[in-house]
Amino acid sequence: MSERKVKIGIIGIGNMGTGHMNNILGGCCPELELTAVADINPARLDYAREKAPGIALFDNALAMLDSGLIEAVIIAVPHYYHPVYAIEAFKRKIHVMSEKPAGVYTKQVREMNEAAEKSGVIFGLMFNQRTNPVYRKMRELVQSGVYGEIRRTNWIITTWYRTQKYYDSGAWRATWSGEGGGVLLNQCPHQLDLWQWICGMPVKVKAELKYGKWHDIEVEDDVTAYCEYANGATGVFITSTGDYPGTNRFEVTLDRARILCDDGRFTVTELDEPISKVTYTAENGFHSIGKKVFEPETEGTETAHVGVLNAFAGAILHGTPLIANGKEGINGLTISNAMHLSSWLDKTVDIPFDEDLYYDELMKRVKTSRRKVDGDGKVADLTGTY
Repeated sequence: MSERKVKIGIIGIGNMGTGHMNNILGGCCPELELTAVADINPARLDYAREKAPGIALFDNALAMLDSGLIEAVIIAVPHYYHPVYAIEAFKRKIHVMSEKPAGVYTKQVREMNEAAEKSGVIFGLMFNQRTNPVYRKMRELVQSGVYGEIRRTNWIITTWYRTQKYYDSGAWRATWSGEGGGVLLNQCPHQLDLWQWICGMPVKVKAELKYGKWHDIEVEDDVTAYCEYANGATGVFITSTGDYPGTNRFEVTLDRARILCDDGRFTVTELDEPISKVTYTAENGFHSIGKKVFEPETEGTETAHVGVLNAFAGAILHGTPLIANGKEGINGLTISNAMHLSSWLDKTVDIPFDEDLYYDELMKRVKTSRRKVDGDGKVADLTGTY
């Protein structure tokens, strides 16, 4: 660890920005020094002033990026603005750590990734669940090929119960104009990222989304999606903010194993022979394949948000790996965009899909969205200004 610290700023001192600020101020990120914050809400700047006397405060993010006080920035603002401010930071050769999701629509995120590539700076995304040892081990087992090809994937993630009070708590929440989506954009970017990180990208998606089924909102709060992979494997992804207590069950069936993470319990059922072989060689119609069930050993502990930030500092100072390269954020977003597009068009959507068509369909919904205002009465547009 070097003595030099990365001078970092934060755009947005809301729930996540506050958490990152407190982690840095609390000494959890010894190679980061918080030197500035930006927020359009005066009350949040007052909070930052109280927590960190002496840091620079800005009511305009671009002014902070131009201040010369920071060399890296954490972007923790509503979803539409993640690419907007990331691109502005890249123009100024400022390293970027963005909250999830990468953005609202892939066309915008693709522009962000191109800007990141040209800038040459470090770009990370806050996919903190990639630090979970269970998911890291699942990825290792699947990607190694030791159990053969994927046959089926299933993820039921319904532990997202939210009340109407939650959706009413922020002007931007649960609107097409403010958030760009519902449970897929807010709660599920981590799972969609892990799903593709572990199992690879699907090539087809057919989804049923219910909009405002459980709450008085205009975006989706209930999702059932079916996908297909290039090798013919299939997958199902189910999520909702209307179930309680909910389920978190991620199952990957391979030719010679089932890998399962069910509400925190991690098991592998290893088969003595591949399914594909036994299906055609067994001498009876109800053959049982020998198996053993065990809990795999995992390495390390879950370092979560702090681990992602410390890896970000390490990448800047020492060239060590990020937890998640920011340019990978487009993958999970591609899946959620495909789910939305499938629902809107009521048909199966191929990946890659027509990004201009997706944008046009999204903007139709933005135009009729409930135009919520923020705390000081301003309505944000989609360009990153007020």
